[in-house]
Parts: sequence; structure tokens; C-alpha cells
Amino acid sequence: MKGNKKHIILKTEHLSIGYRSKSENHVVSKDINIALNEGELVGLVGGNGIGKSTMLRTLTNTQEALSGQVFINDKAVNTYGALELAQVLSIVFTEKLTSKNLSVFELVALGRQPYTNWIGTLSDLDLEKVTHALQLTNIESLKDKKCFELSDGQLQKVMISRALAQDTHLIILDEPTTHLDMYYKAYTLKLLQKLAKETGKTILFSSHEIDLAIQLCDKMIVMTPEHVVSDSPCNLIQQGVFSTLFPDDLIQFDASTGSFRVNK
Repeated sequence: MKGNKKHIILKTEHLSIGYRSKSENHVVSKDINIALNEGELVGLVGGNGIGKSTMLRTLTNTQEALSGQVFINDKAVNTYGALELAQVLSIVFTEKLTSKNLSVFELVALGRQPYTNWIGTLSDLDLEKVTHALQLTNIESLKDKKCFELSDGQLQKVMISRALAQDTHLIILDEPTTHLDMYYKAYTLKLLQKLAKETGKTILFSSHEIDLAIQLCDKMIVMTPEHVVSDSPCNLIQQGVFSTLFPDDLIQFDASTGSFRVNK
């Protein structure tokens, strides 16, 4: 009897990321081969300036790959039309929100734009998706509040709700815990873990919260100066990957606790 094989939502084949110039290409990382399954919470981690944002921009086709391919649902991401891509991929980046005069409901409803008609009329199905997204993130009570009235933690939940309302197979978030206190950092990542399990969506996020990601993620993508490796947190610990992330003069990774500690 064959075991159940999970569907691969996102994969890369021999991907190289970086920047092009007239004289030469600046390679940030090369020969990246990863595969993310449906229903997985995946954390992308690495040191400052290692290229996490470049990786996410390339995976979402907002930046051209130097070589290799990115596939979403077995289709090369650079062959999707804009509307078609918006129906399989939703993105939560860290840019400042310019529409804070919108209500929470109105902002979450923007997630339905790939499906609405040219004047943006919401159908009964659209309204159902928006309401369900608010329920999943437990912010129904905030739906009539203006976004400028919200705390950073509440606003992050609204942005996650908008991505959920978009109803895509893949959600990608760039540092969703930025500007949040310790409680809301843990709360947000725990919420993402819950959503991946309950909705079956693949959720990929970049973060500096490596300790939290180790505890909560099904899989992690670790960027080092030498290579990019992807595996379960337990396997990565056994392979000694986290011990190579930072110079050991100040902090060291403790494999027995799965966390970093400051040298005394």
C-alpha cells in the first residue's frame, strides 16, 4: 500500500538569486533546491544581509532569477499572468500601509480583488471568504474599526486575514514579527502554525526569530554564506546547521535546547 504523498506547492530547481548589472551579475546565493509541501509552515532564516528578502522577491517573481527556476503548483512562476499568480500566491510584505483610513473589513476585502469584476463588487462568495478570514484570525470584533486605530499586533493579523481572504495555495510573509513585542512575536507565529494546519495552505515566512521558528515550523530554509539548506528543524539541528549561522565569539547554538545563548 502506497503512503500518502503530499502535493508540492513551491519548489526551486538550481535557482540562483541576486542582482544584474551591465558589467556583471552579483550572486547572493546559488544552486538552491527546495520543495515546500501543502499545509506546511516554513521559516526562512539567516543572518542580517544574507539575502532573505532577495530570496522572497525571487520566489514571488517580483525580482528576476539569475538562473534556474521557481515553480508554484508545477508551473514556472515567470509564466504566470499577474491575475493568475494572484489566485495561487498571496504576499504580505513589510512596507508601510498607505490605506489606514480603510476599515478592517474593507482592507481584508481587498484580498478578493483577483476574483471580483472590474468595479470590485463583492459577491456572496467573496463576502463569505472575507468573513471566514476574519474568523480564522479571531478579529471579527475589529471589522468596523479603522486601521489607524489598531496596534501593530492587531494590524498584522489584519494583513494575514487579507492574505487568507485571497484564498491562495501559498502565502509568503516577509518578517511578519517586525515591530512586535515578544508576546506578539510568539502569538503571530503560533497563529501561522495554526492556520497552516487548519487551512492546508503552505505558509512561508522570513524571520530573525530563529528560536521560535525552530519550535513552531514543520520545515526551515536556512541561508548561510556558503549555501541554502532546507529540512525539518530536528534534522537541521542534528546536521549542525544552526551552529554555522553566526560567529561563536558572542553567541552559540545549544543543540540540546534548540536555542541560541550568549557566551558569558
